[in-house]
Amino acid sequence: MESTPEELMPRLLPVEDCDLAEDFDPTVPPRTPQEYLKRVQIEAAKCPDVVVAQIDPKKLKKKQTVNISLLGCRPAPEGYSPTLKWQQQQVAHFSTIRQSVNRHRDHWKSQHLDSNVTMPKSDDEEGWKKFCLGEKLYLDTTVQVSSDENQGIDYVQIGFPPLLSIVSRMNQATVTSVLEYLTNWLSEKEFTPELGRWLFALLACLEKPLLPEAHSLIRQLARRCSEVRVLEENKNDVERVSALNLLICLVGRYFDQHDLADEPS
Repeated sequence: MESTPEELMPRLLPVEDCDLAEDFDPTVPPRTPQEYLKRVQIEAAKCPDVVVAQIDPKKLKKKQTVNISLLGCRPAPEGYSPTLKWQQQQVAHFSTIRQSVNRHRDHWKSQHLDSNVTMPKSDDEEGWKKFCLGEKLYLDTTVQVSSDENQGIDYVQIGFPPLLSIVSRMNQATVTSVLEYLTNWLSEKEFTPELGRWLFALLACLEKPLLPEAHSLIRQLARRCSEVRVLEENKNDVERVSALNLLICLVGRYFDQHDLADEPS
């Protein structure tokens, strides 16, 4: 049974009854104000009393809440805190890289990818971890993978590098998602050169001003890098410590999270 307009909601403005032509057709565009008002009344009467939204549960799996911690980074071990000059140099170099990426994005995006490059979907966390870090590292760092030297490098096993032809195809939603996936990986696994290269590349593609999700992610990344730096057993691994210093520096000084930046040594 259809409801009348009066049953759906009270009238806020008086609308007088009007005499419409016998050939009035509500399916054609109205020709007079009276026909328009009549058509609105007819459409309102056909609206159901209750409407149920169709929601895809898969889209709700991703965390919706953005948590921003106020805790800062852990200080660098004695003798490993970068100087202010070094940090300023890295920020300047990073800024130049970002400008170059943005300037040539369309060019690299138009380049054809090799047949063995299949980029995962944005919401495929495990697929992106395998893509960036390689199945060998993803499954187990001790697994020995047989390879044929005549076939060249097997990037599926060792991970695809963040080539411009790849990262230029990633929109901001994908950049943020992959940054979250790899930050989660760093929270559970060791810091590796492959991981460091991808984190640097994703930061280079992250647009400013930051969205709340990205803001939270880069702060989480910097704090985790500071924790890994403190726990680093072999302090003689200068390259690894420098890489961690660099990521903390970019978050703190380029992305203006100054409370996370290392104090100059």
